[in-house]
Amino acid sequence: MQAIPKPATCPGPWPAMPLEAWRPTYETLHMWMQVVGKVCLALTPPLNHFWNVTFRLTPRGLATPALSVGPRTLSLEFDFVEHRLDLQCSDGGVERLPLEPMTVAAFHRRVMETLERMGVHVRIWTMPVEVPAPIRFEEDTVHRSYDPAAAGGFWRALLAMAPVFETFRARFLGKSSPVHFFWGSFDLAVTRFSGRRAPERPGADSITREAYSHEVISHGFWPGSGAVPEPAFYAYSAPWPPGLEAVKPEPAAAFYSKDLAEFILPYEAIRSSADPSEPLLAFVTSTYDAAANLAGWDRAALERT
Repeated sequence: MQAIPKPATCPGPWPAMPLEAWRPTYETLHMWMQVVGKVCLALTPPLNHFWNVTFRLTPRGLATPALSVGPRTLSLEFDFVEHRLDLQCSDGGVERLPLEPMTVAAFHRRVMETLERMGVHVRIWTMPVEVPAPIRFEEDTVHRSYDPAAAGGFWRALLAMAPVFETFRARFLGKSSPVHFFWGSFDLAVTRFSGRRAPERPGADSITREAYSHEVISHGFWPGSGAVPEPAFYAYSAPWPPGLEAVKPEPAAAFYSKDLAEFILPYEAIRSSADPSEPLLAFVTSTYDAAANLAGWDRAALERT
């Protein structure tokens, strides 16, 4: 069997991401991405686990999948090289909106007006999701920051870590998600599935029931969601097998969070190492190994050897 290569190393150092420095841009960009994400939600048929609405990492930023608009196809991409939102249509129509300091209300208005000008008539639910104290897009004049350097650093960090997640995903033969970006929770994620149904979650909403309908072990990166006090990688199993919290994952900087019931690896703890991909790969591998063993996954059938 062909050997699986090590993940490629992104040229140059992984960028620093001090949360307090980039928090204003993060909070605004999160809402802007939810505007575009709601457009994606409205124009795609539902896929399992809501994979239809996730963004894909590109050489220039983050983009929606191809969206069908009658006989045409549309895509929207956050370009963090030129700092603009690109709207491209299969009929040749192209619109570009600059990413610059502006309120969420102004961004929402410009996006919807641009879509109308392109002949794309779409209605979206304007209430943000997965954030405390949400403000409707058209009323949000609170979030208005955009620092190109901070946004570019966020994107370069995703580019640097993505090869590790892709390599990890390639080692699995069972059902697995793409490496994709959720605009609701604002995280880059990859999820493996055992193939078995998960127990019903009493009182869970429809989104949670769909997301965790089957057993999963998931890994990803929060660039500053508030769930942890700094940008960090995470790992969890759903359902959580008894005893997993007692496992000591690799590398040494990783730990189990009782508050989150997840394993956490601070981004800064590995960023300055000679090759951050190595401790990151150790983190996702060691947490998966422990969770899969304790949950009784059929690893011989699910994994490449």
